[in-house]
Amino acid sequence: MAVHIFSRLAFAALAMAAAPAFAGDIDELPVTATFVVSTGFWEEVGGEPSGKTEAKSTTGTDNTAADTATRRGYYKLVAIRQPDRTAKVYLQQIALGEAGPQVVESVELEEFTAIKPYVTDIRPEDSTGISRQPGLFATVYLKTDPAATEPESWTVLIDELGEIKIEKATN
Repeated sequence: MAVHIFSRLAFAALAMAAAPAFAGDIDELPVTATFVVSTGFWEEVGGEPSGKTEAKSTTGTDNTAADTATRRGYYKLVAIRQPDRTAKVYLQQIALGEAGPQVVESVELEEFTAIKPYVTDIRPEDSTGISRQPGLFATVYLKTDPAATEPESWTVLIDELGEIKIEKATN
């Protein structure tokens, strides 16, 4: 009985110790962030995106890939609400490392800023969490007129070479 009570107290102490760390992390998220989607993946061997490295590694020497550092990570699409209720959409490249996730790069997607959208949703291509190929494919749902009944669909695509393409979806 005493062991059972001790284990419950230890669990409660552990839970309380972990709570402030999580609360601090969530407090860093801006209240103006209306949508955040993590999806896709990227990989760099020796500082080059995975698609470019594959062409170089066919020289017959397999040990060059082992000698160079490989960085991996994923992408985030973030919609940030502006004072006029429109949104700016940002793309972040996140690296996964020993110290945890680190932002490699954040860029504002000017194609969205130019049309001053009211973002209503952002969805990844696949919600299973498993990407079979490097890159990103996501759909941003938006309105250019807040009174519109149906949103427009825009796709954000990053290919295996890291090229970004943004276009209105053609259903």
